[in-house]
Amino acid sequence: MYIYMVILCLIWGFNFVIMKLGNGFFPPGEFATLRFLTGSFVLICICVLKKTPLPHKSDLKWLVLCGLLQTAYFNIAIQISLNYISAGLTSVLTYSMPLFLSLMAHKWIPGERLTTKKTLGIAIGIIGLFVAMDIHGGGSVWIMLLGLSSAISWAIANLIFKLKLKHSDSVQFTTWQMSIGTIGLFLYTLLFEHGESQWGIMPLVYIMYSGIVASALAFVMWNYILRQTEASKASISLLFVPIMGVICGYLFLNENLSLVTLVGIFLVLVGIRYVNSPSPQKNPVKISDQMDQAL
Repeated sequence: MYIYMVILCLIWGFNFVIMKLGNGFFPPGEFATLRFLTGSFVLICICVLKKTPLPHKSDLKWLVLCGLLQTAYFNIAIQISLNYISAGLTSVLTYSMPLFLSLMAHKWIPGERLTTKKTLGIAIGIIGLFVAMDIHGGGSVWIMLLGLSSAISWAIANLIFKLKLKHSDSVQFTTWQMSIGTIGLFLYTLLFEHGESQWGIMPLVYIMYSGIVASALAFVMWNYILRQTEASKASISLLFVPIMGVICGYLFLNENLSLVTLVGIFLVLVGIRYVNSPSPQKNPVKISDQMDQAL
């Protein structure tokens, strides 16, 4: 499980750079559509080869909702945000998802109640988000809130998966929600976006990486991790994605790392760590100790 988490963080951290570069050749919604169309095609082929059964009829409404939240809205919000704020900051806003998922899990998932320590972690994380958003020359508050809303929509989709679709096969769930979400992305692009596309070798490479590696492979891995562990604990695997996003943005896009940004990122990571760190186990009382006390 640990190696899956490490690979996932590397893939998604670097993908923010790829999406930023892809936006230079395609309108944001169109790039997201091409990305998930590619990922959906690959997953459908895998399902056909594996003879994966169709989902239950009762699951369809939840698959549609997850597709609209986790694939359609989530990625439209990210792609638009990347046009106005840095890849590093976008990754921090998006991967604050564990904070919101922990709040939702406290309310709706039995056995995942918030403790005082987790509540403190959430407070630190939210403060960190506001600090990170206070960047000189950054985008407007509305754009930053749009980026933050992607985290909330992803958290809701993860909650639905844990409550309603945990029995689903990881590949089956990822294929259907991604395919349904791609339809939503296509409709958004068709109705609301205008702009020219520039095709070439590198734009094709960006689509292939985002579609096959960062979408098909990475989301199957994430859903597998999420199904195997508690929601709040699974999200700890995303701790280093914002760090990777910032580092990759600095290395490949020459993005600045201001002190304010670093402080905000640090607080977000501290908050996420507090939310997901295990509570100390109480020392079990030995039977011999109980007998001594009784005597």
